[in-house]
Amino acid sequence: MSAHLSLLGATDPATTVFVLLALLLAGAVTGIAGFGFALVGTAILATIVDPSVAVVLMIVPILATNVSLLGELEPRDVRTCGRRFFPYVVATLVGTIIGMAALESIPTEPLLVALGVVTLSYVGVTQRTIPVPGLGAVKHHCFVERTGMMVALGGVSGLVFGATNVGVQIVAYVRSRDLDPGLFVGVLALVFLGINAVRVGAAAAFGLYPSVGVALVSVALAVPALGGVFLGRRVRPRIEDRSRRLGVLGLLVIVGVQLLLNGLGIG
Repeated sequence: MSAHLSLLGATDPATTVFVLLALLLAGAVTGIAGFGFALVGTAILATIVDPSVAVVLMIVPILATNVSLLGELEPRDVRTCGRRFFPYVVATLVGTIIGMAALESIPTEPLLVALGVVTLSYVGVTQRTIPVPGLGAVKHHCFVERTGMMVALGGVSGLVFGATNVGVQIVAYVRSRDLDPGLFVGVLALVFLGINAVRVGAAAAFGLYPSVGVALVSVALAVPALGGVFLGRRVRPRIEDRSRRLGVLGLLVIVGVQLLLNGLGIG
């Protein structure tokens, strides 16, 4: 794993700058849209390092950005949302740990392809350019707040998130609850905060940090990530919803295509 981290020794300034800009951009996307940091950051990093490395490097920055976004929730909302989504959060946490345990056993190329497919699928479904038979029925029957269904959805969502950092399935579920924009951002932060706090310890327990240096790089990357979130939150009110949505989705298309090319050995 560490052989692919040339950025650790800062021997490649171009790579270091690329990584810093990637985290800054991912943070800005999150500050503007309220989500997307894990997907954008992991996907971009996966174009220059092993995807398993990208997943591990992003754990601390993801935690840091969600702490910053949690400030958008009122204390009473934290209590209400905690009770409301408790089964989903717990199940997602369990699934995430299982996904992390399997991370290093997943081959690089299939993981890159999977990241690319999930990224592009999210864009297609969001823009309704990719017809998915039965999607409406699935949302109606599955995206509900019944305990059993929340546990099932949370387990699957966590499994994918733990192995790839892809959390769009979690975003999709929270979005289906028709929360107002500010509460939507805060609830996502609350969900991801609890999960990622545990992920830091789980990554160390599973030996996913091959050295102290890798762990320190992950911590250091939280700085540009938080800077990006701050900038994104400042400009969010000045960007109309349609432009905000198209900008984020356009970026995801570019990243998704590059991941597919890399995974297929074309890029």
